[in-house]
Amino acid sequence: MAAGAAQQEMINQMVAGAVEAMEASVDAELAKLDKMDEDDLEAIRERRIKQMQKAQEKKQEYKNLGHGKYDTITNEKEFFEISKKSDKVVCLFYIDTSFRCKIVDKHMTQLCEKHYEARFIRLNAEKAPFLTERLKIKVMPTILMTKDSVVCDRIVGFDELGNSDNFPTSLLEWRIAQSKVINYSGDLSRPPVEEVKDKKMVKIQRNLRQEEYSSDSELDD
Repeated sequence: MAAGAAQQEMINQMVAGAVEAMEASVDAELAKLDKMDEDDLEAIRERRIKQMQKAQEKKQEYKNLGHGKYDTITNEKEFFEISKKSDKVVCLFYIDTSFRCKIVDKHMTQLCEKHYEARFIRLNAEKAPFLTERLKIKVMPTILMTKDSVVCDRIVGFDELGNSDNFPTSLLEWRIAQSKVINYSGDLSRPPVEEVKDKKMVKIQRNLRQEEYSSDSELDD
């Protein structure tokens, strides 16, 4: 009984300490704002405007390269050309008879509109025999991620997505973000598995070991 009361008291003290630290941080920020004059605030506004303008220009640049859309490319030459023009690419290798490939299509359609920083495309593996053999793509669907024309990661099937057809888009987003080809504001060390029924099936895969694809990672046509 006494031990339980002592433990509760310790928890209360820890919570109180955390609240005090948060309040002190807020007070410090408010004090900093109080000391700012009109020139300081104007400088902040101008800096923010420039950041927004730069972001908009970058988004337009990406849009001109085809970012923001989920395009079907028809041959290997297009794949190489896109990989050279866009520094970050997410490509689904699919076949028409695979139902799971259609599931990935649904999620990729949403992600391409959210992540302009990467180019999202799909390529029929049967129409790209040289590329699929060179990159050792044997399971459909396979999602390939490239940075600066180099393969940096891949997602094979649904094993890393809960091994379920009903995984949420947020889980695929998190998994793609592991390869650093898209921006991610969440916690990369913890998958968003709240909506996944079998959470134990979700694997956390760190950066792909380069030696696994050392012979075929360079995408030179």
